[in-house]
Amino acid sequence: MHALLNDSPTIPVSQHTGRISSKSLVNLDQLLLVVPDPAGSSAWKLLPEGTRLQAAAKKMPQDSAVLLHSRLNNQRQTLVVGGKIAADASAFQQLTLARKLVAVASKETGIRLGIFVAGFDSVQQASITKRMLAAALAASFHMPAYKSQPKPKPAHDIVLLGLAERIDISRVQAEANGNNLARWLTCMPPNKLDAIAYTDILKSLADHHGWHYKRYSLKELRKSGAGAFLAVAQGNQNDSACIVRLRSRPGKKTASVDLSLVGKGIIFDTGGTNLKPFQSMLNMHADMQGSAVALGTLLAMTELGLPYAVDCWLAITENRIGPEAYKSRDIVTAANGKTIQTIHTDAEGRMVLADTLVFASRDKPKLIVDFATLTGSCIGAITTHYSGVFSNRAEWHPRLKRTGQVSGERVWPFPIGKEFMDELKSDVADLKQCSVKGTGDHILAASFLAEFVEHDTPWIHIDLSAGENEGGLAHIPSTVTGFGVHYTLSLLLDEKILEAGA
Repeated sequence: MHALLNDSPTIPVSQHTGRISSKSLVNLDQLLLVVPDPAGSSAWKLLPEGTRLQAAAKKMPQDSAVLLHSRLNNQRQTLVVGGKIAADASAFQQLTLARKLVAVASKETGIRLGIFVAGFDSVQQASITKRMLAAALAASFHMPAYKSQPKPKPAHDIVLLGLAERIDISRVQAEANGNNLARWLTCMPPNKLDAIAYTDILKSLADHHGWHYKRYSLKELRKSGAGAFLAVAQGNQNDSACIVRLRSRPGKKTASVDLSLVGKGIIFDTGGTNLKPFQSMLNMHADMQGSAVALGTLLAMTELGLPYAVDCWLAITENRIGPEAYKSRDIVTAANGKTIQTIHTDAEGRMVLADTLVFASRDKPKLIVDFATLTGSCIGAITTHYSGVFSNRAEWHPRLKRTGQVSGERVWPFPIGKEFMDELKSDVADLKQCSVKGTGDHILAASFLAEFVEHDTPWIHIDLSAGENEGGLAHIPSTVTGFGVHYTLSLLLDEKILEAGA
């Protein structure tokens, strides 16, 4: 990872199989314990001092996520934080419990954190253990901070205890690294992550991971006719705006593309000429989260060594005010030749994605997935607990929803199509950028984007309404969630969506 990103080392994770003893706990500062709900005495007997801990658990509020907060009678006075969960609990419920337990344990500093899942069958034990680990890795990551007095560092080591057999945690670690990268970039202050700094980081990551890096400058984009992207970029005070393509070809040289990841990278969004009010503009350095999630997904896939030819397209610019900024009722021509009548300059995300989707689809990938913090309308429809998902393959809706349930990063499918384009008819251009009414804008925005996916390429659009959720979401402890990395890996590896799109 680029040196600028974080001084956080990779968290070592060790595994101990079989019955645990007092000796195996002696070096732990904290122990996270998960038992079934209801928990029989057999689960407690698997743990030293289990009878005493079970008695302590009975004194805790039974409606609390934290079932136990006690200490072992060892020299280290290991803190035991316990929780209970039904064997058939959903992935989201398991991840949420994991985040809450880790949060309690993290209030104390320590070097070594243990995780023990007791009383479940081996399959359930492995699954819950992985989700506990995911929460611990998310909490152990050092987010950007510029305080003169840094916070105490979280656990340095994680130990998985009492497993029936060793489990493969490579996917958990790769997804954690991808999510951490996405969150880290998203939380960067706007004066630290401008377009120049962002592309420097991308170039460094590309060099480190063997990705081919190509930066399309404004001059090149003008030659390519990318008028939709350029309309937004023209308000910038310099020529730093660009579209970046990262190309991964693990173990093979091929012109074909299996997967294109596309991300909205608005590194600061004032709303443009239609200026945002203060509350709405305050956190608009995070409007590039879609690009960070696309990048984090590429990183996770690379670390796992997945044998896919992947392109990652990132549309990077600010949306600023100024004498050159684009205006309502401007007419611009996108890279596919379609003319757009602009309506509201704060609908800039769909503009920069339009041209980027054209470029991505011209390579005829088997699948395009784009990520964007695109519309407030999607938040209004499903809150910040879910993200919206759209596709030009309506028959995939059940699969897309199921992937959210399996991964714990939940999505809700919405329709798109020509019937919605009536709202985007223009008297002077091929289509309007958005509707003046604003009703169902998340659906209209996705329907607009579909007009720029060429060759009937299978396409999934994720409107990241869950990109920020106060207090965290699922296993992620920060308000910025990095939603999408875990979901996309599940889409590829569990749902095997690439095979469906081939």
